[in-house]
Amino acid sequence: MDTDLTPAQEAEAERIFTLLQQSSAADLKALARLLASKADGDLLGATEFAVRDRVLRIGAQAIETALGERKKGATTAPAEPARTAGKRPSSSAGSPSGS
Repeated sequence: MDTDLTPAQEAEAERIFTLLQQSSAADLKALARLLASKADGDLLGATEFAVRDRVLRIGAQAIETALGERKKGATTAPAEPARTAGKRPSSSAGSPSGS
């Protein structure tokens, strides 16, 4: 999924990407070593779960990094305006027709 970003959001994304590259490099290296050590027939099963665990750890680091950057005030983009509420139903919306 590719998201259209404002220039400020793109700058924030680049900052987060740089931090993620640094914080996940060891996990990615360990993942690559794990995959390189397995034969084709051994990639599913236990190895598959080990890969998923490692990827979930990287994802958790990504969320923590993004939240940490926002708490530090690194987000410079203004908050997006809230969407307007949908139209409320009329007061007779729940009554049976013909009453």
